[in-house]
Amino acid sequence: EVKLVESGGGLVQAGGSLRLSCAASGFTSNDYAIGWFRQAPGKEREAVSCFSYNDYSTYYADSVKGRFTISRDSAKNTVYLELNSLKPEDTAVYYCAATTLVVVREIWSSWKWYEYWGQGTQVTVSS
Repeated sequence: EVKLVESGGGLVQAGGSLRLSCAASGFTSNDYAIGWFRQAPGKEREAVSCFSYNDYSTYYADSVKGRFTISRDSAKNTVYLELNSLKPEDTAVYYCAATTLVVVREIWSSWKWYEYWGQGTQVTVSS
């Protein structure tokens, strides 16, 4: 059974940093991509970033580019999302999701391609 567990969320002041972790288990190989999505109250789910396994490409939403960094530790089956220079508008529940599809630029941000989802971790940025 595939399982994704997020951690690392919390309350931080604007300008602060957090590191989110997504620990994956149940995969038989490292051939899966991990995407991060977020959803704020009353808003639609938004793609944040993705780490693609086939060529180690990384993708970012324009709203977080230059502030967030995604990385992967294959030995630990964990993907990290470093959140820097946080803004109040970054407040949301952050979810990691996994897909065994080959992720390319055209599809990384579409949640429908991701087969497995974690339970989410809350990030709150105060002004």
